[in-house]
Amino acid sequence: MSNQQSQSSFTTEDVAKHNSEESLWIIVDGGVYDLTSFQNEHPGGKKILKRVAGKDASKMFWKYHNAGILKKYTPKLQIGSIGTATAVPAAEKKEEPSPAAALVEVKDSRETFEPFGDLVPFADPSWYQGYSTTYYNASHVALRNEVRAWVDSEIEPFVGEWDEKKDVPREVYLEMGRRGYLAGALGVHYPTEYTDIRPRCVAVEQWDHFHEFILTDEIARAGSGGLVWNLLGGFGIGAPPVIKFCRPEVKKRVLPGLLSGETRICLCITEPDAGSDVANLTTTAKKTDDGKYFIVNGEKKWITNGIYADYFTVAVRTGGDGMSGISLLLIEKTMPGVNTRRMNCSGMWSSGTTYVTFEDVKVPVENLIGKENQGFKVIMTNFNHERMGIIIQANRFSRVCYEESIKYAHKRRTFGKRLIDHPVIRAKLANMAIRIEATHNWLENLIFQTNSMSEQEAMYRLGGAIAGLKAQATQTFEFCARESAQIFGGLSYSRGGQGGKVERLYREVRAYAIPGGSEEIMLDLCIRQSLRVHQALGAKF
Repeated sequence: MSNQQSQSSFTTEDVAKHNSEESLWIIVDGGVYDLTSFQNEHPGGKKILKRVAGKDASKMFWKYHNAGILKKYTPKLQIGSIGTATAVPAAEKKEEPSPAAALVEVKDSRETFEPFGDLVPFADPSWYQGYSTTYYNASHVALRNEVRAWVDSEIEPFVGEWDEKKDVPREVYLEMGRRGYLAGALGVHYPTEYTDIRPRCVAVEQWDHFHEFILTDEIARAGSGGLVWNLLGGFGIGAPPVIKFCRPEVKKRVLPGLLSGETRICLCITEPDAGSDVANLTTTAKKTDDGKYFIVNGEKKWITNGIYADYFTVAVRTGGDGMSGISLLLIEKTMPGVNTRRMNCSGMWSSGTTYVTFEDVKVPVENLIGKENQGFKVIMTNFNHERMGIIIQANRFSRVCYEESIKYAHKRRTFGKRLIDHPVIRAKLANMAIRIEATHNWLENLIFQTNSMSEQEAMYRLGGAIAGLKAQATQTFEFCARESAQIFGGLSYSRGGQGGKVERLYREVRAYAIPGGSEEIMLDLCIRQSLRVHQALGAKF
C-alpha cells in the first residue's frame, strides 16, 4: 500500500471492490481498514471476515469487540476514511487542548472547564463534564489531557496482552520516568534536588496532591490493577521512606535512578505470618560486632514489584518484641543472600507479586532508614499515602466497571429491547453510580485537606478518615465489579473480549480489599483514630 493511498479518502463503492481473500477491506465507523494480511491473525478466523469483506462492518465489529481493539489495530491497519481527506490513526486523533483553551470561566475560587471525554454520566469525575470545581486549575486540566492521550494510545490497547504475559514492557516504566510521573508520585513536593526531569505541562512549584491523584486515576482507566501496581505500586510505597528518612549520601546515590525509572524499588513489610499485624514481624537484623553492618534473615511475602526491584525497603526486627523493636533498612539486590521468586496469584498478574528471602544479607548501617528501633513510625507515615493510592485506584476501577456496563447496555438486546431499557439494569447502574460519586467526593475532600496540612498533621488528623474511605472504596469496587459482571453475563467470565476488563477487575478486587490494611481493620481504625483526635480537640460525648 503506497503512502499516498494510505492517506486517501474513499467511497463505499471503492471499498466494495475489495471483497476477496486477495484484497479484503472493511469499514468501521467511517474508517477504512485493509485486513488482507491480517486474515490469518484474526482470532475469529477468516470466515467471519469474508462475510463483511468490502462492506461496513461496524455493527458486526462492535458486537464482538470493545474500543480497545480498535485503538490497538488502527495504526497498522487503517488506510483511509470514508469521505475525508486524510486518515489519522486513533492514537493521533485527540489533540490535547492547551490549559488556556480549556479554561472557560472563573468565578471566585470556582472554575469550569470544557467538557472532556465521552460524557457518559458518572463515568468520569464531574469536573471533567463541565461542572464547576474548587479543587482544580488549568495545570490539572493539562496533566489530565496529557496522561489520557498517552494511556489511550500507548497503554490501554495492550493491557490485556501484558496481563497474559504477566509483565509490562520496561520501556513503559522508563517513559513514566521521562515524563516526570515517577518523581510526582511520592506524596511529597516534586523532588527537584534529586532529578533534572521536569513534568511537560505542570510547573514543579505547582505540583500538588491533586496532580498525583489525576496521574494515578488516569492510568487506572486502563482497567488493570496489575498495570497500575507495575508502574506505581512498589515505587509509590517503597521510595517515600527513602526520600524522607534516608541519609543524604544514600539519597544522592539512589534517588536519581529511581526517579528516572532506570532502577526500581519495592516495600517489604508483609511476611507469611504477619500482614496487617505489622508489630509482630519476625525478619531479624542483627548488628555485627564492629557495629558496621546488619545481618538480615527472614522472609517477605506478596511483595509488589519484588522481581523487578533493585532496592528493597525492608521492615526488620532490630530490638525486642512489638513495635518498639522494628527498624527499616534499604537492602540492595546486589547484596549476596537476596533471593526473589514470582508468586502466582488470582489477579494483579503484571505487577510482579514476589516471595523474597534474605539469608545472612550483610547491610551497611548507613542504609538504615530513619532511626534504629523507630521504624514503626516510618511505616505509619507511609500508610496514608499507600491507602490514598488504593482508594484512587479502587474508585476508578469502579467507574471502569460502570462505564463498560452502561456502554454495553446500550448495544446489547434481550427480550426484544436493549439492556438499558430494562428498569432492573438501570437500577444496577444507579446503585453503582451513587456509591462511586460518594466515594469520589470524600476522596477529593481528603486530598484537599492533605494539601492544606503538614504531613504530620495530616497523618494524625486524617488517618482515621482515610482508613474509613479505604474500606468504602474497596467495598464499592467489589459491588460494582459484581453488578457489572451480572450485566455482562457470560462475557464477564471469559478472559478478553467485550467483558475482558470486568473479568480482570473482578479477579483483582481482593488485592485492594486486603493489602494496605484489611477492610475490617480499616473500619475499626477509622473510629478509634477519629475518637482519639476529636477527644484531643475537645469533643463532648
